[in-house]
Amino acid sequence: MIKGLFETHIYVEDLERSVNFYKNVLGLTECGYNDDRRVAFFWIGEPKGAMLGLWEKPKDQIDIRHFAFRCDVDDVLNKSVDFLKARNLKPYNFLKDGSEQPMVFAWMPALAIYFKDPDGHDLEFIAILEGEGKPELGVINYEKWLIARAISL
Repeated sequence: MIKGLFETHIYVEDLERSVNFYKNVLGLTECGYNDDRRVAFFWIGEPKGAMLGLWEKPKDQIDIRHFAFRCDVDDVLNKSVDFLKARNLKPYNFLKDGSEQPMVFAWMPALAIYFKDPDGHDLEFIAILEGEGKPELGVINYEKWLIARAISL
């Protein structure tokens, strides 16, 4: 019955600031806005495919959330860090190696990089990799993933 996730909603402190971020920084397409309700909606990817809702609330009512934007492997691997830095966003990963490079969640497997929106929500660019997951590898860099994958082929 379930085919996918259509929408997610988050609370933001300043609706105009968040509309600017998701529209002009990330490039999402605004598809709805209601000033009386203090809410804005954005298409994620193709129109009518997935939607993000932003609801203005007082700061003390905002719980930090996480969600990920599905991307192509090449975009995450070769473009995401430059994209984020060009927009004054700080990319981060879970490698604990001081780098800002995308990492691989070997259990999926997926390539990912994280960043934050103006309210501190944890956002992610993620791309599913080919091949079977290798949970025993944990979180690794892409080069280690390629080596592990080559060994198992």
